[in-house]
Amino acid sequence: MKRRLVAGLCLVSLLTLVGCGSGGNAEGSGGSDAAPSGETTLAKAQRQGYVTIGFANENPYAFATADGKLTGEAVEVAKKVLSNMGIPEVNGVLTEFGSLIPGLNAKRFDIITAGMFINPERAKEADFADPEYSIGEAIAVKKGNPANLHSYKDIAANSKAKVAVMNGAVEVEYLQKSGIPDAQIVTVPDQPSAISALQAGRVDAITMTGPALQAMLDSAADDKMERVTDFEQPVIDGKSVRGYGAAVFRKDDGEFREAFNAELQKLKDSGELLEILKPFGFTEQELPGDMTAEELSK
Repeated sequence: MKRRLVAGLCLVSLLTLVGCGSGGNAEGSGGSDAAPSGETTLAKAQRQGYVTIGFANENPYAFATADGKLTGEAVEVAKKVLSNMGIPEVNGVLTEFGSLIPGLNAKRFDIITAGMFINPERAKEADFADPEYSIGEAIAVKKGNPANLHSYKDIAANSKAKVAVMNGAVEVEYLQKSGIPDAQIVTVPDQPSAISALQAGRVDAITMTGPALQAMLDSAADDKMERVTDFEQPVIDGKSVRGYGAAVFRKDDGEFREAFNAELQKLKDSGELLEILKPFGFTEQELPGDMTAEELSK
């Protein structure tokens, strides 16, 4: 998956809704008061009014701002869902991305809210909620899409079309495996340089992941460029590159996960999910649709 590892430590400066095990212990959302015999994680969280979440400090999924606030698309979705479940507060525990599932199963926290992609390997170790977002590739072109590009295959089929991509990005491999010759691929040092190449007419398209592209277009505020909204996701080595992210629960917390799913579905049905995602660069193109964790875990 796309995640980078970050230093595994407890972020002691988080404020307001965020604590580092505030009032908690190594057994999860914990608290000094003794839990009733057989109490579930959900019942305990509702009784105490808070839950402990694991995150990996990666923007835009889950991260701490300079003033110590824990935010990100996964965090804000979880806050809203949990609040609707009668759990008004969250405590954040920062850890390395690769340590999230082991930490969950060791009861260092109760839920993972790190925008983690659902896949069969991870699903063997923990249970995912239904996805809250999806991410794939995207392209931007000149206004009106004069070269009529709607996929990497379209670029490959048009020998005059050139596409800019950041040097070292995974999209370079995707372009090559989609049959685009190196002569049509223009590598640039960074994402702003890709925007500049399109503005200057040196390329016919630029490509990066959906939220990254949307953020660059929003920043450029140039109405002579547009995102191709009906872009066809590439299939590489027989698999779609689109991934789906979700909250993660322990295998024995099925009650908690199902209650979370029920409230998440309400956000999807009402359109509120998109409003939560928008500040983090997500658009309708990144909504998960009807995809479920069960389908993605096979």
